[in-house]
Amino acid sequence: MIEGLASFQNVFKIPELKRRVLITAGLLVAYRLGAHVPTPGIDAHALAKVFDQAANTLLGMVDLFSGGNLKRLSIFALGIMPYISASIILQLLTVVVPALERLAKEGEAGRKKITQYTRYGTIVLSVVQSLGIAIGLEGMRPEGMTIVPNPGWGFRLLTMVTLTAGTALIMWIGEQISEKGIGNGISLIIFAGIAVRLPSAVGASYELIRNREMSVLTFVVIVGAMVLVTAAVVLMQEGQRKIPVQYAKRVVGRRVYGGQSTHIPLRINTAGVIPVIFASSLILFPATIARFVQHPWMQAVSDSLSPGRITYTALYMGLIVFFTYFYTAIVFNPIDLADNMKKYGGFIPGVRPGKKTAEYIDRTLTRITLPGALFLALISVLPDLLIRWFSVPFYFGGTSLLIVVGVALDTVRQMESHLLMRNYEGFLKRSRTRSGAFSRT
Repeated sequence: MIEGLASFQNVFKIPELKRRVLITAGLLVAYRLGAHVPTPGIDAHALAKVFDQAANTLLGMVDLFSGGNLKRLSIFALGIMPYISASIILQLLTVVVPALERLAKEGEAGRKKITQYTRYGTIVLSVVQSLGIAIGLEGMRPEGMTIVPNPGWGFRLLTMVTLTAGTALIMWIGEQISEKGIGNGISLIIFAGIAVRLPSAVGASYELIRNREMSVLTFVVIVGAMVLVTAAVVLMQEGQRKIPVQYAKRVVGRRVYGGQSTHIPLRINTAGVIPVIFASSLILFPATIARFVQHPWMQAVSDSLSPGRITYTALYMGLIVFFTYFYTAIVFNPIDLADNMKKYGGFIPGVRPGKKTAEYIDRTLTRITLPGALFLALISVLPDLLIRWFSVPFYFGGTSLLIVVGVALDTVRQMESHLLMRNYEGFLKRSRTRSGAFSRT
């Protein structure tokens, strides 16, 4: 504890790191202030009724990523989801479209071009989503109440401009944090939206204890279980399999290159939190559609896929495992890795270079991805189990826990590197983190 406080004090002894931390904090405060600026033309009380009924639909998940902004329909109502969606779409297209694949291999210039395309895609998705939200709100009548007192194209255009500008501002804030602050800006924005719910969870627990609806012992057991689960998430996020690589010596002129030993770090959870986002969006889609299409068949499908049902849990876990393998196959190419190793004289001891090396890496990655995929699936259904079986008064686990842990590790690691470069003791003295944390959303 004392060592952690000393390391935290060292942050403010380095002018550059201190400036980065203050810039990050200032931009996050600005983001949270903007979350309380409402979009004009909305009855907030009627809108809250809609989201109380849509807690287990796609709207509820989007509201989680927006930090509650969608429920209030603030200027940041769309959150950073359009940017995440655009990034994922560009990543998938990079594998399919040869022109984008060439751009990705051009280094810094290519990455800047892809980033520019991602920005354009974010704006397009924001315009489409904001128009859909405006039209959807006009047609909603929760308990006979009207959400939009003055519907029409005036309201729609105003909503489109407001929400699109809010998303563009969030995107700019995220990029400024990444460039001038500390940590990944987009990830920290999502982190801030999730962490802001913590005080209300603590308040709800206190009220239950005060009203004798929950004993202190039960609360202590719940907190202990949370600590253990969080430790398990850290372990799985940081877990990796190291494949040894040996580089042969090469003589170029009078210099000798190579001859050193290194390793390829294969992460247990290469896909990060993306499979959970894909699976959540897909399985919550029928419930969302059923709210707008009143049909017995759609209602039956929605009921069978509602949280707590066996069909929901089994399908949700199956989708997470599938998308974990699917996304890992997209972002990690064993053939390219084996070709690059062969080009520079690298080889895995006991494995022939080229095709055999690619097959060995692919086989190893397939094996270690299975426990990572199963762990993702278990963590994702944990909130429903805790709430329904143990009456936990707040949402713990799932996508939010994976994001919070990943972002915290990534931010601490960056601060650690700044401290170590200037001969200061860091936060992670004994257990150095070894792999990259959550950097995809």
